[in-house]
Amino acid sequence: MISGAATIRPLLAHSSLDPAGLHRLTAVAPAQLDPNADRPQTGDVPEPVYEDALARVMCGDSGRLLEVVGTLGANLVITSPPYSLGVDYGQAGYADDQPYARYLDWVRTWATTLLNVAAPGGRACINIPLDTNKGGKRAIYADYLRIFQDTGWEYQTSIVWNEQNISRRTAWGSWLSPSAPFVTAPVEMIAVFYKGSFRRPASGRRGDITRDEFLAWTLGTWTFPGANPRRVGHPAPFPEELPRRLIKLYSYPGDLILDPFAGSGTTLVASKRLGRASLGVEINPAFCALTIRNLQMVALAAAS
Repeated sequence: MISGAATIRPLLAHSSLDPAGLHRLTAVAPAQLDPNADRPQTGDVPEPVYEDALARVMCGDSGRLLEVVGTLGANLVITSPPYSLGVDYGQAGYADDQPYARYLDWVRTWATTLLNVAAPGGRACINIPLDTNKGGKRAIYADYLRIFQDTGWEYQTSIVWNEQNISRRTAWGSWLSPSAPFVTAPVEMIAVFYKGSFRRPASGRRGDITRDEFLAWTLGTWTFPGANPRRVGHPAPFPEELPRRLIKLYSYPGDLILDPFAGSGTTLVASKRLGRASLGVEINPAFCALTIRNLQMVALAAAS
C-alpha cells in the first residue's frame, strides 16, 4: 500500500508480514460492502491506493482518469461496467438506477476517457448483456456498439459468453400463448473495439496463448459459468476465466491492462498471474480494499 490511501485504510486490517513482505488482509465486512443504497454524486478524481511490481489500484471515478494519468498507454481494456439494472453497489458515488438516457450519457463519458488513455492500437473488451429488461426491453449491447463507435473506437468483433444461467427465467410473458411470449437469452456479450489500427506488430515479442487455446477461443462462443457474488463479496463479479482468455488472446506479455470498473479485482488478478502490468480504477473504497486483498493473496500464494 502506498501514500494517498487514507480513504481505504479503515477497511484494511493488517496482521504480521509473511516472508515476501506482504500484508495479509481480512475479508471486507458485509456491512461495509452494502452500507446504504447508491448515492448519486460526482465521483472523485482517482487517487493511488496500492502498487506492487505489476498491479496498481486507484480509488475514484474512472471517468476522471485522464485528469491524473494523462496518456496512460493502456494496451488492453477489459471491464464489465454497471448495466443500469438498479444493482446496489453501496456508497459508491454511482447510482445504478438513473434514467436510461442519462446512463448512456455516462457511458459516453468514460468510453471517451478510455479512448484517450489507450495506446495506439489499444483494444477494449467490454462485457455487457445482450439486452436488459429494467424499464422495458432495451438493446443495451446495440447502444454500446453505437456509443463506442461514436466516440472514436473502431469495432472489431463480438464474443458470445454462454454462462448458462437459466435461473434468470423469472417471467414468461404469455404462458403457452403467442399473445406476448417473453424470450430470455441466457448469454452476455463481449464487444471488442480498437484504437487506430487493429494489427499490432510483434516487434520481436511472442504471445503466450497455446495452439489449442487459440483454436478454441477464436470461435465466437465461449461457454463457462459465471462467478458467485456471495462467494466473491461483490454484487456483480465476472469469473477469472473471462479476463484470462481475453488477456492471452489480445495482449503480449508485459502489456498494460486497464480495468476502469475494477470491482473485486478479477482483471488485475488474471493480469498478475499472466505477467502483465495492470491498473484498476474503482470508485467504492470497500471494493478497492477487496481488490488489494485479492492481489496480495495471489502474491502470497506465488511466494509460498
